[in-house]
Amino acid sequence: MLPLARRLARYGPGARRLLHTGPPADPGVLASRLASRAVVRFRGPEAARFLNSLLTNDVLLSHASSSQPQRYAPTPNLPARAPPPQYAALLTPQGRFLYDLFLYRPAPRSQMLDRTGAAPQTGERPGGEDGEGDGGEVLADVDAAEVDELLACFKRYRLRSKVEIDNVSEEFLCWQRFGNDVAHAGPSTQEPEAQSIGWGQGSDHAAESSAQGNGHGWQWLKDPRLDILGYRGIFPADTIPPLVEADKEADERHYLLWRIENGVAEGSTEIPKGEAIPLEYNLAGLNAISFDKGCYIGQELIARTHHRGVIRKRLIPLKFVDENDKELEQAVAPGSDVVDDASGKKVGTVSTALGSRGMGLLRLDAALKENATLAISDKRDVRVKAIKPDWWPAEWTQVLEQQSAVA
Repeated sequence: MLPLARRLARYGPGARRLLHTGPPADPGVLASRLASRAVVRFRGPEAARFLNSLLTNDVLLSHASSSQPQRYAPTPNLPARAPPPQYAALLTPQGRFLYDLFLYRPAPRSQMLDRTGAAPQTGERPGGEDGEGDGGEVLADVDAAEVDELLACFKRYRLRSKVEIDNVSEEFLCWQRFGNDVAHAGPSTQEPEAQSIGWGQGSDHAAESSAQGNGHGWQWLKDPRLDILGYRGIFPADTIPPLVEADKEADERHYLLWRIENGVAEGSTEIPKGEAIPLEYNLAGLNAISFDKGCYIGQELIARTHHRGVIRKRLIPLKFVDENDKELEQAVAPGSDVVDDASGKKVGTVSTALGSRGMGLLRLDAALKENATLAISDKRDVRVKAIKPDWWPAEWTQVLEQQSAVA
């Protein structure tokens, strides 16, 4: 697993400077090109079925809903609509995390408006339910540090499946649009604006440049994990996505801090490859796991842990402060043990640390108890504050609260 410092080093001197500075001021709305992500293409008549047999989410459910015939009037105000993206993971046979994937289905070519805004009269999508008419194409953004191993892993599982798997990172880039204004805006103001980008928007030159010549209706789409994470999308590498203002394009480090503060890990660097139990890293709450689909690799452990009902350790946001509650910059390294200062017992481990913020896998009964006093084991002067995210479902902590009340 790459240390966070080495990962940030790939983003340049500005990212390395962040290791010695605190979180930036309220970013408003920012857009970042995610250099930490690469784009892989699965193409073929069995692409969706192949992915569904391996991944934790129900890929066929999304595929079926996107395969229904759609009708529309030939108007330039109705661009192509891509199906919503999905978040999923590939696990080991023992149910440990390997890779996470954001899956995108480009809008079917038969639903594309041309550059003048014209559309087919019927608006019906050719091809069968397996997507042969559109080549069964699925794009995925994955951890760039693991892309070669990921490709090799999927090709081992391919066997006789009719699917081609290619790294297309030179053709496409992954972007994220995030911030307080995005997170708190309602769908009535954000989503129509985001979804209006595609073919047929001749008056919007940014949209036109992002769509022309690539055969897809490229769009910003809601992040499939949480509303607070904003919008995500794959765009051609030679264009700037629509709605990205020149003064609002930010280095990826700002998005990294945004995720840390919301307690959302991403990629095999932050979710330990071959070690992490997905439910402890909150993947169920991030819409990465379907408990209703058929078998997939590692399902047995996930189902058993889920039906047991209580997850005693979870990934949780952390803040590092001194005895006067002043934030401490770069005082903690990933891998540091968190202990209960009163008893000296280990509570968990810091998995990610950046500035005065971090994330750690901690025992909830100790981390979230009233008047908890946590510290770094070898730096007792560094206090640790565990912060329960607002997006957590109530049932994750209800059992612990009941136990505390009884005590």
